[in-house]
Amino acid sequence: MYARAPDAGPHSQHPLDDGTGHPAAAPAARAVLSVAGLRKSYSQVVAVQGVSFDVHRREVVGLLGPNGAGKTTTINIVLGVLSPTAGSVHIGGVDLAVDRARALALANFSAVYAPLPGNLTVTENLRFFGLVYGIPQLGRRVGELLRQFDLERLRDTKCGLLSSGEQTRVALAKAVLNQPRLLLLDEPTASLDPAAAQTIRARIRSLAVDTDCGILWTSHNMYEVEAVCDRVLFLSHGRILLAGDPRRLPREHGVATLEELFIRLAREPLTEPLERAG
Repeated sequence: MYARAPDAGPHSQHPLDDGTGHPAAAPAARAVLSVAGLRKSYSQVVAVQGVSFDVHRREVVGLLGPNGAGKTTTINIVLGVLSPTAGSVHIGGVDLAVDRARALALANFSAVYAPLPGNLTVTENLRFFGLVYGIPQLGRRVGELLRQFDLERLRDTKCGLLSSGEQTRVALAKAVLNQPRLLLLDEPTASLDPAAAQTIRARIRSLAVDTDCGILWTSHNMYEVEAVCDRVLFLSHGRILLAGDPRRLPREHGVATLEELFIRLAREPLTEPLERAG
């Protein structure tokens, strides 16, 4: 069994760590997402069990694991699509269970399996979702995003006619319309060629810094995880097995690459006791 690296907790070696392995008083205010003791079960099947972690401002956290590990369930709980069996989710300090509308207003989401309506133009899509989100000065905001994501020449093109890379840029523009504190990205570059994926990775990395948001990112591409993520969480059978810096974890566990570590963790049987990474 892989033991969790000494610095693998969500607050480890973080500038706000109080040095005891627990966050100091200030981090709670800086955390854009706090997940504590999350559990989701369906009859006899436990999809997520005892998951705890934080995502801070300007931080990109990779949520990794094989299919069926519990990544999508965790994201759906954070998005309010599913209700947890136990545990809590706070977005921007707001308890999702207590004030769902206010908590979700601080977040947004993008995924390749949730494309924007293809019969609407780029501008129409951004305006539609801007109205849904209640964005003030919507025309100005749409104009800003068209420029930011290099979409001005495509503003009157229907989204169904765009390339995969262009559609991803529009989806990201839509996802930051409300200037979220938390951005959830589920396989955002999965359908892109290497050049387009590189461009999107750079944009997402800059979003975390420029907009002061935190990003929770799922991916099966370990190269991009190393390039983009500040910290990773490895899930298996609904639990966090390992967490830490994606550039240091392979060496700490005697393998050459993050992909090799991913494969070993995915294949290794789950044993008890399992140390929590939160």
